[in-house]
Amino acid sequence: MKTWQKVLIGVGAVVVLGSIAWYSVYQANKGVVQVQTGKVVKQDLTSVVTASGEVRPKNYTNVLGEGIGKITDIVVKEGDHVKKGNILLHLENIQPAADVQAQEASISSTEAGMRVASASYDSAVATLAQRQADLEKAKFDWQRTQELYKDQLIAKQEFDANKATYDSAVAALNASKAQVEQARASRDQSRDNMNQNEAVLKHTKDILRKTTYTAPIDGIVSYIAVRVGENVVPGIQNAEGSNLMTISDMSIVTAEVKVDETDITNVREGQPAEVTIDALPGKTFKGHVTQVGELAILRSSGQAATTQTTANTQEARDFKVVVTVDNPPEALRPGLSATAKIQTAEKKDALTIPIQALAVRTEKELEDAKPGKKGSDVTLAASKPSTGANGDSKKTDIQGVFVIRDKKAEFVPVQTGIAGVTDIEVTSGLKDGDEIVIGSYKALRTLRPGAPVKVDNSAPKREESST
Repeated sequence: MKTWQKVLIGVGAVVVLGSIAWYSVYQANKGVVQVQTGKVVKQDLTSVVTASGEVRPKNYTNVLGEGIGKITDIVVKEGDHVKKGNILLHLENIQPAADVQAQEASISSTEAGMRVASASYDSAVATLAQRQADLEKAKFDWQRTQELYKDQLIAKQEFDANKATYDSAVAALNASKAQVEQARASRDQSRDNMNQNEAVLKHTKDILRKTTYTAPIDGIVSYIAVRVGENVVPGIQNAEGSNLMTISDMSIVTAEVKVDETDITNVREGQPAEVTIDALPGKTFKGHVTQVGELAILRSSGQAATTQTTANTQEARDFKVVVTVDNPPEALRPGLSATAKIQTAEKKDALTIPIQALAVRTEKELEDAKPGKKGSDVTLAASKPSTGANGDSKKTDIQGVFVIRDKKAEFVPVQTGIAGVTDIEVTSGLKDGDEIVIGSYKALRTLRPGAPVKVDNSAPKREESST
């Protein structure tokens, strides 16, 4: 036999043996699904709701215009720390100051008039007392004269003279009483004029006071909205006055965040939180929830979803949640972007699995997967069990995971508890150390209960993208 014939026979034998080996491997791996697995482990699990917003002080006030005038001087600048009562800015005050001086001079004149009226009243009272004494004397003389005239001891002329003296004393007393009433009225009028002038002075001083603005609270000047030379106007009815500046008390700092409507039911006052601020990278601040909003806010417009125009919209909605920072740093400023991670639940030594391991199968799919029945491909849907619209129990979704047993993936229904960032608690169906299928997504989407599997936990290769 020639050499080339021997070589040809050898090559043919190798090809036949290789084909047999390939076919054997193919038959052995036929229907085997390649999966990635993980372990059911016990660990501390924390449920966290993450929301973003901005830094805001708990207490702040907007300084609004109270009077009319032109700004002549702004004493502070943004970022300055001020105490309650410190001067912030001045308005032009020539006219108000002149009004105050004129009114003070009018009060001085009124005070002098009050002193004159009081002296006149005292003089009238003294005159009245004198007239009363004169009347008493004239009365006694008149009584004696009547007795003497009756006994014919005095002449008719003397009788008439004493009667005239008595009548004159009575008239003088009545005149003195009238003078007292007049002096009293004049004194009261002077006092009323004084009260009126004092009220006018109080008004003019208030107008003058409104030309100098002071800090209503302790804090920092976080915003100045005006410049020197601009005019300030007060608020009228529904229109606010000129917004001059904002004073923020940064001793109590909050992060006002917006929580998605799907998470707001888990958020409660008092829950601990961690706040991170974009302007202070690498730092985390402890805090706690102090307020949970009751009103939904439209995500696009930021308006409350209570008006008739927004009542029927299907737009996504958020709820305002206020997280108070426990020990805020001095570098914080209102308006800084912040992110809060609110701890809504915590469980120690919980039985957990990766969230992506959850799968959903219907009762019909599980029955079809039993030995002797034909099944069909099913899909992954990590949602809670629900019953079909027609109430068919065969279409009821069952939540569970695939457990590796005897190199096969068995579907095990489970009940879940709190969910963390990547893991979720399992309350029934599994035990510590069980090997479960966690990937790939494609494998979980098409995996049938009871299907043979091949475990490959090597790092997946990144597919090259093509343009």
